[in-house]
Amino acid sequence: MARLVKCVRLGREAEGLPAAPYPGPLGQRIFNEVSRDAWQQWLRHQTMLINEYRLSPIDRQHRAFLEKEMEKFFFGEGSAAPAEYVPPKES
Repeated sequence: MARLVKCVRLGREAEGLPAAPYPGPLGQRIFNEVSRDAWQQWLRHQTMLINEYRLSPIDRQHRAFLEKEMEKFFFGEGSAAPAEYVPPKES
């Protein structure tokens, strides 16, 4: 049976993650309060941020930026796309 959480992003009860997706207290908070669906939304948003800002996950400053954006995405005012970002057209 799937573990349910009250998802802070979706505002409803939904299937939780199987394990903490990130190390430390932030990862534990995500595990406790974020659903699988919301985590998938973050992964898509993170990919867009990495591509648009040309970030490297091995760069410490870039990782710190992504961690701040992740915290804002789930628990703050939200993580915005760059002003010049144009979403891809659906085919």
